[in-house]
Amino acid sequence: MTRRFFFIFVLINFISQNLLFADSLSYNSLNNHGSIGLINMPTARFYDESSFGFTVYDGNPDQKVTMTSFPFDWLEASFFYTNIQGKPYCNNEFDPVCEQDYKDKGFNFKLRIKEEGIFPSIAIGINDVAGTGLYSSEYIVGSYGINKTDFHFGLGWGSLNGSKNSFKNPFGSLDERFYDRPDFAIYETGQFKSSKYFSGETVSPFFGISHVLNEKSLLKIEYDTTLTPGTIGYDEPSQEFSIGIDFNLTENFTIGISNERGNYTSIRFSYKNNPKISNPRYKYKQPEHKDTDTKYQKLRRNLNQNGIGVNEIYENSEQIGIQLTQFKHPNLNVIDEIIKRASNDAGINKTIKKDLRIADLEVITEFDEEFINTANQVYKRKTGKKFFTNTKLTVRPFLASREGFFKGAVLLENDSELIIRDNLFFTTNLKYSLIDNFDDLTIPPVDTYPAQVRSDIKDYLRNYQDGILIGRAQLDYHLSPKKNHYLMASAGILEDMFLGAGFEYLYYKHDANYAVGFEVFNVKKRDYQMKFGTLDYQNTTGAINFYYRNYSTIPFDAKISFGEYLAGDVGTTIELSRSFDNGVMFGIFASNTNVSADQFGEGSFDKGIFFDIPIFGDLVGYSWRPLTKDPGQKLVRKHTLYELLVKFKPIN
Repeated sequence: MTRRFFFIFVLINFISQNLLFADSLSYNSLNNHGSIGLINMPTARFYDESSFGFTVYDGNPDQKVTMTSFPFDWLEASFFYTNIQGKPYCNNEFDPVCEQDYKDKGFNFKLRIKEEGIFPSIAIGINDVAGTGLYSSEYIVGSYGINKTDFHFGLGWGSLNGSKNSFKNPFGSLDERFYDRPDFAIYETGQFKSSKYFSGETVSPFFGISHVLNEKSLLKIEYDTTLTPGTIGYDEPSQEFSIGIDFNLTENFTIGISNERGNYTSIRFSYKNNPKISNPRYKYKQPEHKDTDTKYQKLRRNLNQNGIGVNEIYENSEQIGIQLTQFKHPNLNVIDEIIKRASNDAGINKTIKKDLRIADLEVITEFDEEFINTANQVYKRKTGKKFFTNTKLTVRPFLASREGFFKGAVLLENDSELIIRDNLFFTTNLKYSLIDNFDDLTIPPVDTYPAQVRSDIKDYLRNYQDGILIGRAQLDYHLSPKKNHYLMASAGILEDMFLGAGFEYLYYKHDANYAVGFEVFNVKKRDYQMKFGTLDYQNTTGAINFYYRNYSTIPFDAKISFGEYLAGDVGTTIELSRSFDNGVMFGIFASNTNVSADQFGEGSFDKGIFFDIPIFGDLVGYSWRPLTKDPGQKLVRKHTLYELLVKFKPIN
């Protein structure tokens, strides 16, 4: 052990014993690459489903940001974005992008194939799936816990195959093709090369331990088999062991300090959360009542105060029926608790039936034929215009630009809604940039497609300092002409880049696990000032949509769309997602169109992830794709009919 290595160990042990941290730390924590693991090596551990995390890592040469999700307690999926210090973006001295360090993005997946019992838990993982291949690796790992110590051991391929103690690939005895691992090639970026997985002449064993020192800190020691030298160019290690300690700053925030292979000291910040556990129960708000209020007036006021609007109230001898509308609470259990509390406070002791409607469309109903035939209407909301507005601070990130590691803006954003009728809405989104660095985005896109529908995103971002911008200004009309048949027509400024008009049709039975529909929109490209002007590009885009909900052992939502995209290409998009009753949602998508991989360029085809997660108490939705290209691009709609109808019916 070198003197430097010993000094680092003494220092971090002193910190762990003397600083005050929260008292909840297990031996499951995120590693430098955003996976539950040690320092650089993975483990066979997972967080509970619906959990998610963010990791920021500063090492040598890697600087990495990772978003990690757990749609199931046996699946870990993450997206990373990294800056590789000292590695030039390109070798052309005349290209301004070459003046900066190389940037890379990709996806990682880990799957548990056996839970821990008498024998260890076992997981397999694939890193840098369909990415550039710089971090391409695969592994099989086992974990076994004894008291406060967790033991880990595994085999690594690809960029994890850098041990001096490597041995012949055991899969080669099954098929000799496993001995041949294809070399990294930038022109193959984005392709799923199954022939590469678990291939290579040799494989490296790795191992390590994580040990809970006390209620404040977690010790990690690993045998690090990261490949050196490799395509990334890590320094030759002084030794093959790394050591580090994680400190729990709060229940959710962790800082990790490590000495990696005796070469350098790295630091990692991570945040993890499970909204199922961490979100507090809804705190009921008690309004003030007048002495003259009837029980139904009290009921309406109680519900309105807690984010639930009342359209109609019905009553028979035994039951009360409430037709309501609301967007605030994604959890039906919370809605039921509020209704129960509100009715009790209003002095209503009868059984409550609810009929939830969104834009006058039936979402959930407990009104059966008997109740409808026997109940009398005791309240009906007067029709009339209503106006709602909300202003808040938001962040607009722009990752992986060739101009720098991170570009972004802090926005003052306003969302307003004018309810003209129950099924007729006018919604707007206005934004004003308080601060941004988008004016640095001057390098044009690579491999520009003839129809620039998304690749000119920088031209829009550079105008964020040009006063108030219009993100949306659209009129929506909803209609259900027949049971199980739904229509929605929209017109106006539909998103940042397009305006136009169109409609959607959906056939959906509430007791079925499938739906089918189609959409057609004629759109025109907006000008870069994001006001009311337009550019020359115009197109009609549309798709046939199939939806499926799986309620069995592995619950998920699936959507398959076939049609014409914004750029005029034709193809299919597949989306898979998992949603929870707290509003959290994780999903992946991929689009394959009649644009060839060569014509598409780097990335080969469009794919990415999307999610809704709570940030500062609000659900925030975002999508990430490795590259912003033009083929496979769809209109970014505020919502679809299917989303409205299943929003409050998640799969648990």
